Amino acid sequence: MQTILVPLDGSPFGEHALPLALALARRGEMQIALAHVHHLFAPSLAPAGAPVVDPRVDALFREEEATYLADVSHRIGKIWNGPVMMTLLETPVAEALCQHAELIGASLVVMSSHGRGGLARAWLGSVADRMIRRSAVPILLVHPADGTPDLAREPRLGHILVPLDGSALAEQILPHATWLGRLVGARYTLLRVIEPVMRGFLVNGVEPVVDVEAQEVAWQQATDYVERIAARLHAEGLAAAPEVRVGRPIDEILACAAEGQADLIAMSTHGHGGLTRLFLGSVTDKVLRSASVPVLAFRPPEAR
Repeated sequence: MQTILVPLDGSPFGEHALPLALALARRGEMQIALAHVHHLFAPSLAPAGAPVVDPRVDALFREEEATYLADVSHRIGKIWNGPVMMTLLETPVAEALCQHAELIGASLVVMSSHGRGGLARAWLGSVADRMIRRSAVPILLVHPADGTPDLAREPRLGHILVPLDGSALAEQILPHATWLGRLVGARYTLLRVIEPVMRGFLVNGVEPVVDVEAQEVAWQQATDYVERIAARLHAEGLAAAPEVRVGRPIDEILACAAEGQADLIAMSTHGHGGLTRLFLGSVTDKVLRSASVPVLAFRPPEAR
């Protein structure tokens, strides 16, 4: 049985990953694995500056955290009768979650893009960043809303946008995107963004101009590329539409998602365009921070 790992930090923010995780688990007859990472409670420092852990107080915190996971599992059980695992891990947080995902053979990690635990302590924001750079398992990031999530809500996932930069690294998101899309019967838009091909330099107030001929060549190459990828997905029985845009990648990705009403963006976290020009590394970071829909991110082994 396949497993979806859901990291939780004890806050309603972290729990906003649950509706999407449960929807996918129901569709794929998978199990949910809840995980919380325990921090040693050290209320004071020794003379040498080392933290002093009070075992009794630390044990109380562990008990409280285990009770929290049991409570979430109980709430899940009210709306879904599938299997739920619970695990309390040890810090460091990102490393523990990545190792746990591999240990249990998780197919997917679903987590909120940020959360708060304890005294408004930032948790999932930086943890998600570190996990994306280390995890061998694809991560589906959900932007949390205010309040407690409705676990019975069925998120819409009918349209998946897949930005590509023409590299084999970027294409490694496709097996994960199509696996997820098959669970929900999604259609795909395959997007290739090319930047304007300019000619000339800014000299004496004369600005560079678009090289029309070179731009047409780049457009045709990009079109041929996404059409080939679309044909591959069509051969697998999937609905996929190619799209090419000219502009700044982050702007065009977000515009395409909004105009096409994409429910999810799926992309590799590192890729190459042209002469080893970095593309998907920084662009994915910006999409993760700016997109209003969930983002499926995968860092290929070559880029990890």
